[in-house]
Amino acid sequence: TEKSDERTADTFDAFADRYLKDYAKAHKKASTLREETRALSNHLRPALGRYRMKDIQRSDIARFHQGMKDMPYAANRYLALLSHMFNVAEDWGVRPENSNPCRRVKKFREEARERFLSPKELKRLGRVLAFLDRKEVSQYEVAAIRLLLFTGARLNEILSLQWDYVDLTARVIRLPDSKTGAKTIALSAPAVEILSALPKQDRNPFVICGRKTGAHLVNLQKPWRRIRKAALVGDVRIHDLRHSFASVAASGGMSLPLIGALLGHTQPQTTARYA
Repeated sequence: TEKSDERTADTFDAFADRYLKDYAKAHKKASTLREETRALSNHLRPALGRYRMKDIQRSDIARFHQGMKDMPYAANRYLALLSHMFNVAEDWGVRPENSNPCRRVKKFREEARERFLSPKELKRLGRVLAFLDRKEVSQYEVAAIRLLLFTGARLNEILSLQWDYVDLTARVIRLPDSKTGAKTIALSAPAVEILSALPKQDRNPFVICGRKTGAHLVNLQKPWRRIRKAALVGDVRIHDLRHSFASVAASGGMSLPLIGALLGHTQPQTTARYA
């Protein structure tokens, strides 16, 4: 029994539990923690869970990575997560120094996925949203999409936005936390108009209210798929609205440092890629 317990304690499964509890919860944002937990549950644990940490070789990682060749972007993200976990394992003495089996596993080639809405596409999308204003659909879903377009904010920043963070007088949103830390989002006149028209719900602190009492909207993907189909922009992702915000700003003559500040970028090269 002791030998069996020892073997179980040495497995990737056991290390993943420890990693999530002792490292990820302390050092990662809640959204990143959820993503890593999901990746481990759905892909990494089924593939590597029973392997002992000290026995995992580069060939095991390469086999897993190659097995996801139909999902190259996800495969590369999972490879990066595995590499980070094995670095932590070295820091904790679970594996010898410089023994990370993810080293020299070649990532799949990734094509740039920047997509910007053209003026004609933006016009079609605006017409669809205006049409939905007259129908019995969630005004919060429509408002969320418009705010994404008019602020360049990230999806989670809009969905989890609370009224306490909104200052309509100063025309700013002050987020206490975001992907890059505390962040101020400037509000244009159209964005202020959208927020001013949105009704507040009793006992709900969120701007974009969901169906559950006191909760915010959690899934904009389903309504977005219907909206983009009606607007004839079926290949546009929600994140591409942020790209489009930067593209419009750049084409209007705004400087890259200012666009980066509006988007909350910490690296100038990120803004240059967007714009």
